[in-house]
Amino acid sequence: MEITWRDEPDEAVRSLLLAARDADGTPEVVAGEPLPREFRGGRHLLAHDGSTLVGYAHVDTAGDAFGNQIVELLVHPDHRGNGVGTVLVDEVLTIDSPLRLWSHRDHPAAARIAEHRNLARVRELLLMRLDNDVELPEPRWRDGIGVRTFVPGRDEAAMVAVNKRAFDWHPEQGLLTVADVEATEREPWFDPHGFFLATDGDDQVVGFHWTKVHGDGTGEVYVVGVDPDAQGGGLGRALTLAGLHHLRARGVRETILYVESDNKPAVAVYTRLGFTLAYTNVAYQR
Repeated sequence: MEITWRDEPDEAVRSLLLAARDADGTPEVVAGEPLPREFRGGRHLLAHDGSTLVGYAHVDTAGDAFGNQIVELLVHPDHRGNGVGTVLVDEVLTIDSPLRLWSHRDHPAAARIAEHRNLARVRELLLMRLDNDVELPEPRWRDGIGVRTFVPGRDEAAMVAVNKRAFDWHPEQGLLTVADVEATEREPWFDPHGFFLATDGDDQVVGFHWTKVHGDGTGEVYVVGVDPDAQGGGLGRALTLAGLHHLRARGVRETILYVESDNKPAVAVYTRLGFTLAYTNVAYQR
């Protein structure tokens, strides 16, 4: 087996990601479209058996808010169980930097490698799912709160400011910038009519719910954020419901969301609305 580092992926990487998607349900990659953001930039580690790409790892060298470089690592479904994952992990671990390695759907093979390489389970990201047959109440807004949709070219800075205060504890979300929002506005799925802003009496943004509709028709509670000074009184729940009703009106086949396992208040809100756990993504760190 030959492993090489590259600055850019090639089409063989896309083929491997598509094969992994078909076998595992992730990553969210579409033929003919740009690679998902978690595979752009950074460094790319390729494992070949002869001319066949059998494994791939992407290292996000920009890292998260806590200085960890982020690793996504996949083995082609036809070549699993042959030690490819271990070879890739061992090479990645030569990087002289704090690292976090993701295992999607808490894969047992990844857990075995982590145990053998003394990697600790440091983060759990839950994927929760809501069926369309679950009845939703109408949102209830407290006095003095208005709701409107996002206006591109006008609301980016205000939304990012709220996001920064709401997610100052989060390793990725708290890093969101105006440029990031503007870049996402150019993504094919972006829809300002599904991006809800809660405002106070002075029309200052105090919370938001950014929804997403995936290419397969799945809706997503993409991000819900409430300014810490505006928390309480059910604002987060009302924003969540506003977005869920919008997604239902769009005809989504179901709705998903990602939430940290230790964010107990958020998990409780989503559970009461009818969301159930689908699977867990796990981050490992040495």
